[in-house]
Amino acid sequence: MTAPPDDCLARNEWICGEYLGTRRQILLDAVVQHLELTAVSVLIGLVIALPLAVPARRWGWASGPVLAATTILYTIPSLAMFSLLLPVYGLSAGLVVAGLVLYSLTLLVRNILAGLRAVPEETRQAARGMGYGPVRLLLTVELPLALPAAMAGLRIAVVSAVSLVTVGAIVGFGGLGNLIYAGMNTYFKAQVLTASVLCVVIAVAADVLLLGVQWLITPWTRAARA
Repeated sequence: MTAPPDDCLARNEWICGEYLGTRRQILLDAVVQHLELTAVSVLIGLVIALPLAVPARRWGWASGPVLAATTILYTIPSLAMFSLLLPVYGLSAGLVVAGLVLYSLTLLVRNILAGLRAVPEETRQAARGMGYGPVRLLLTVELPLALPAAMAGLRIAVVSAVSLVTVGAIVGFGGLGNLIYAGMNTYFKAQVLTASVLCVVIAVAADVLLLGVQWLITPWTRAARA
């Protein structure tokens, strides 16, 4: 009988400290790409979602088409979505970002719209009575009061994006998904487990961070609970 190899990499173990030590830069690069793709896609989605939600709140007839269109986009499987976008963006990071932006719209538009609808009408009337115009009313009254619902949607969108970024591995821009995909093809246990755990850590950390931001920017909700 031959003796087992001395290091966990040679034994291809799931938990292997040697993998972390020898692949530190590879893991760092994958994490950075994962964060960049997630942040860019959600920020672009937020920039698009707000102009969609505000008219949908102001003109009731617009809410149906807006919600229907974003919901239909969300039902498209990720592989099919990337395939549909491939002729436009090619095999690039833009392909992944575009797909994630479209997926985030449903979550962001619905929650922003729900927050705007939850603003009491008497609050709007009081602001108008004080001379607030439509833009000032939106920026200083409606959007601040809609923040809790909007932040809830943003948190879900970010966690969802962290997960969906991994699918980008099929075009070579999947962050940690690249390592998961390569590890599964070669049955490299430590790589698959480490990259998967890092995805979970990023999702949880992002959710906690956004929850902390929400706590800081909505002090009136703390006062109401107290």
